[in-house]
Amino acid sequence: MRLSQSKKLVLFGVALLMVGLAGRAFADTTPADTRTEAKPVVSAPSATKKPKPKPSPSKKAVAKKVSAKKGVGPGGSKMTTGTKAVALTFDDGPDPRQTPQILKLLAKNKVHATFCLVGRNVQKHPELVRQIVAGGHTLCNHTWSHDLKLGKKTTAQIKADMARTNAAIRKAAPGAKIKYFRAPGGNFTPAVVSIAKSMGMGSLYWKVDPRDWDHPKGETHAQHRTKVIWRVEHNTHAGAIVLSHDYAQPDTIAAYRTLVPWLKKRYSLTGL
Repeated sequence: MRLSQSKKLVLFGVALLMVGLAGRAFADTTPADTRTEAKPVVSAPSATKKPKPKPSPSKKAVAKKVSAKKGVGPGGSKMTTGTKAVALTFDDGPDPRQTPQILKLLAKNKVHATFCLVGRNVQKHPELVRQIVAGGHTLCNHTWSHDLKLGKKTTAQIKADMARTNAAIRKAAPGAKIKYFRAPGGNFTPAVVSIAKSMGMGSLYWKVDPRDWDHPKGETHAQHRTKVIWRVEHNTHAGAIVLSHDYAQPDTIAAYRTLVPWLKKRYSLTGL
């Protein structure tokens, strides 16, 4: 039996429909993990990387910065004078050669300073302690033997060291007031500050350190003096406590022949 052209077209359409339905059924029964899915298009990273944001400062770092601005040093030590006056401080003496020279220079300029004394040097040169007191200068305990690790010792050991040094100073200059304690290297701890306070001494740190004790290899005396002068002149401001050394530092004494008149013209100098 022959089919008409129209019937053939209908049958062909039905056949196509059946094939399509069968393919859909197969797709629906195929396990998900065997299908091929189109992957999302990921754009290439930018050639220019944005800088990583800097971490926020810790609360401890912020507190330390704020304390420095308020004149508080390590362990609660004194970092500034608390006034507009500038304080000159000299460590590690007395020195039989250098201390008399700085005392003479200060007297000539009518300036008072603070001397942080090492006990064993006091024991060797008690006459120099008397000269310091006679010049109207302030005394400061700087431990018996310049102990950089004093703060790590027991309370009893810290007290014993401070007491021994104070005893030597008072033996050299009976009745002399010892107003301050300075930890060698500035290694103050809350315990050291507390013990010094219990013994009637404030803890003395600094704001300006010209590192006059540091002598790089090859540096001449003239270069060292110039360095010390430059650092003090460029870092000192109202209220600063300046750290220097009279013990075994002849270039420091020479530098202060320039610095004392320079500082006196610009600031009021105090012996604390």
